[in-house]
Amino acid sequence: MTDILITNDDGIRAPGLRALVEAVTDLGSVSVVAPSEERSASAQSLTLRRPIYCEQVAEREWAVDGTPADAMIVALNKLLPAPPSLVISGINPGGNLGENVFYSGTVGAAAEATIHHVPAFAISVVYRGEKFDYTPAAEFARKMAELILSKGLPESVLLNVNVPLEWCGAVRFTRQSRKVTRTALEEGSDGRGRACYWVREERLVGELDPESDHAAICAGAVSVTPLEIDRTHTPSLNHLSHWAKLLEGPR
Repeated sequence: MTDILITNDDGIRAPGLRALVEAVTDLGSVSVVAPSEERSASAQSLTLRRPIYCEQVAEREWAVDGTPADAMIVALNKLLPAPPSLVISGINPGGNLGENVFYSGTVGAAAEATIHHVPAFAISVVYRGEKFDYTPAAEFARKMAELILSKGLPESVLLNVNVPLEWCGAVRFTRQSRKVTRTALEEGSDGRGRACYWVREERLVGELDPESDHAAICAGAVSVTPLEIDRTHTPSLNHLSHWAKLLEGPR
């Protein structure tokens, strides 16, 4: 029996999640466990200082009062009778490209599933302007789900998928790009005159790595980036190992 678990970081009522559920509903038994409200940019953070509440809102659907990673932990350890065949996180309205994968709750949920040895991918739509449509990403998610269910994924690897709104039909397997935006603060004040700040991004000028996720999106292609849970930089183990003698204390 094929069991698919759907989650996101935009909340259980988000239209992207609903489009995803509709796209894969006939591939197997579909469950939804997602944050009860929007928890964008929560990465893989966990709720540790208060209880995590969970409410069943429909058949095989639960809303978790916590982060996307909380939702995965509750789903995999309590709500589901057995590990699912696949976890899909999304569909996120906005790209998760380059170093933004470290902030993304969409990617964070898929990473949490991967840590629990469940194949997973995150999927987002990259768009500009007001026009928006989840259909291309939902259709691609279904194809990707069918392929993973058939062929599997490497151990400890998740896929970060970004679909351009104007998709040309091409698909590229890409590298995570270096940061092509910088974090900027927009200063303001509240009704009582207290200073406050809005975090936003500004595009940096420079050439794109042609093998990167950003370059694929700019060409109108879907970007699929394999991400590894193990963040060890193996070359540095050899390059920096002689530091150990310099850092050792008295014995």
